[in-house]
Amino acid sequence: MFETKPRESMNRSLGAVLIAFSLFLSGCTSETDKPLDPLQDEDGDGLSNGWELDRGFDPRNASDVLICQGQAKFCERQYDNHTFPETHNSFSTFEDDVWMAVNHYTALQAQWDGGIRAFMIDIHHLSNDDTEKEDVRFCHGSPDAFPHPCMYSEVDAFAWLSQLNSLMNNSSGDVVTLLIENYVPGEQVDYLFNVTGMRDKTWVHQVGEDWPMLGDMVLNGKTLVVFWDYSDDERWPWLHHAWTHSWDTPYGEDEESQMSCTVGRGSGEAEAWHLNNWLSTPWGFADPVRSSDVNAYDFLLTRAIECWEVFDDRPTFIAVDYWSNGEILNVTLTLNEMEHWSDEIPPHPGL
Repeated sequence: MFETKPRESMNRSLGAVLIAFSLFLSGCTSETDKPLDPLQDEDGDGLSNGWELDRGFDPRNASDVLICQGQAKFCERQYDNHTFPETHNSFSTFEDDVWMAVNHYTALQAQWDGGIRAFMIDIHHLSNDDTEKEDVRFCHGSPDAFPHPCMYSEVDAFAWLSQLNSLMNNSSGDVVTLLIENYVPGEQVDYLFNVTGMRDKTWVHQVGEDWPMLGDMVLNGKTLVVFWDYSDDERWPWLHHAWTHSWDTPYGEDEESQMSCTVGRGSGEAEAWHLNNWLSTPWGFADPVRSSDVNAYDFLLTRAIECWEVFDDRPTFIAVDYWSNGEILNVTLTLNEMEHWSDEIPPHPGL
């Protein structure tokens, strides 16, 4: 019989130990070394692994996260595929000392605190004689009417935009939109946005290009989209012609039954669009009484989903008068939890 030599036996034992130790180490490190599925969310923070890796975030660290419009998961949503609550004639409020043609009770601070992130504003000159760049104001009405709209609804445009700039600077991950009804030269609009610090925040969109993800807008510091009702002008590419880069539904109907899911201004082909949702009085003013009806949760949610189905495109904005009447914010919160109009409707956000 042959006996195993002691040295051979020791070598074999040592080899077995080394193999076992290497297997142990590989088992300990494989979870951190193995490639991550880019579509999964390893740390459960709401952002996919691939999105985080591409932008320098740690996909294994839930505290290394970006928040957009209140939730991390919305950072991966394209701008036009998110629904923003919007106020019509946002500046025309009792708190702003507007006394005729009022559209809301509360001014910008309360609107911001209430979740409004899209604002419709009208830019005028102080009067037909005061037309310098320093005379730019927010007023509600036609400049050709008598009395001039700034006689009863003048709001300091510089102070209003400066306040919005401050609110944006002190927020985290909020993308904001302005829709301008404009009655002054483009040079003066550009001056207004430069002086108030808003110009540097503007995103420039090209017709035919996809809108960016909200997270990329936040990371680039370009968190403001501006539409106006003048044509595109290469001198101010950040001022997007509203009815080329977006479109809307009819507005200011007399009765609820007249509200429809049809195209108003624009072609209906752009990805971003405004669902207008307010009624007018017989005198053409915003209706504070019936705003509670059309801004009610069930009515507004049902209408938004119906129009989503008709156009097969989520409303980018839902614009209302008297925003504090009804539940515009809760409606948009519910819609933003849905990926398609046919999804099961989530529970009311307040429940």
